[in-house]
Amino acid sequence: MNTTSGATVQGHVEDGWGKVADAFRANFDGNPGEAGASCCVYEGGRPVVDLWGGFADTEAKRPWNEDTIAQVASTTKGATAICAHMLAQRGELDLDAPVVKYWPEFGAGGKEQIPVRWLLSHQAGLPVVDGPLTLEEAYEWDPVIRALEAQKPLWQPGTEHVYHAMTYGYLVGEVVRRISGKSLGTFFADEVAGPLGLQAWIGLPEEQEEKVARIEYAAPFTLEEMTEGILETTRLDADTVNQWMTSVWGEGSVQASAATLGGAFDPTSDYFTKRAWRAAEVPAANMVADARSVARMYAATVSDVDGIRLLEPATVERAIEVQTDKTRMHGLPPGLDLPADRSFYMSLGFWRSCPPQPMLGPKSFGHPGSGGSIGFADPDAGVGFGYVMNLWSFRVGEPRASSLANAVKVCLG
Repeated sequence: MNTTSGATVQGHVEDGWGKVADAFRANFDGNPGEAGASCCVYEGGRPVVDLWGGFADTEAKRPWNEDTIAQVASTTKGATAICAHMLAQRGELDLDAPVVKYWPEFGAGGKEQIPVRWLLSHQAGLPVVDGPLTLEEAYEWDPVIRALEAQKPLWQPGTEHVYHAMTYGYLVGEVVRRISGKSLGTFFADEVAGPLGLQAWIGLPEEQEEKVARIEYAAPFTLEEMTEGILETTRLDADTVNQWMTSVWGEGSVQASAATLGGAFDPTSDYFTKRAWRAAEVPAANMVADARSVARMYAATVSDVDGIRLLEPATVERAIEVQTDKTRMHGLPPGLDLPADRSFYMSLGFWRSCPPQPMLGPKSFGHPGSGGSIGFADPDAGVGFGYVMNLWSFRVGEPRASSLANAVKVCLG
């Protein structure tokens, strides 16, 4: 079937799920539109929607096929969290134990009392690496670990939070490595992707490169448009939003520096378009996958998928308890009230459903990625959801994933 823009959409939709297909097609004709994309929905452990379409490379006119995969940015963080919670479920990881129980060298710089849960909830005070670090050192892993071991927290751990954009993957990944003896990418491959038959990798094998969609970009937008989007999605007043943006995201802020990892990840270098980036293991940001795999992975956290269940209900309950409603966002000016459910509603490695990040219902949990991708699960509905695309848009509140999630709600009734 074709959209009005001419993009070809293929796949399978079960009876009663047509609204999701309608929303998927409409995304190609909307703003910012789509280059290529895939969307998958599991209910009760089985796929009910599996769609793909458009172009994996618009310039080359390479179609987005059934086996096309794409970079999903921070949607990776949800996969990393699942790995940690699998170890906790087995009794090998105590989330309330100090990190030094598993990683003794971490205790330098006054970090000996930090529990594992603060790594997962972005409350450890380690959102940046002092550096300098090179890109090659970031890919080698150990230089980043040595830097994090030596570093002092930016705040008293457990009293504040801010998004650990890149360090999250190294911190959680090293705990997983110390316990399992496997790198995070290997653990994910052996314990999650392999058993479930996923087309998803944290550290992409070279033979999969030909399937990767080329990243493209939507039209840029102004700071005013960004502010308008935040106002609309958070429903906060303009003064609060302006203070938040200036203090937490402004030039020279901790949050603005968090994604660079001590200079290793220079956004002007286009490192994220290169084979070396996809080949490395960066468990906060470089998973390559299709929507089918993201949805199947999340489905296996809330239901049985072909005999496999990654997380039991009691594990999920512990994993999705919100943490950032108990602490203040780092960098806010004194006296500014910023509710967690309107800004950064984070549990132990997963976003929870909230106005800035709508999913299905109050128990939904998952993780979005820069540019627009997202994966999530809903325990009440027994749903796993994945949306992956190659047209990256940074407009706050842009509707592609949210329109698909809303269509899922309608289909569920």
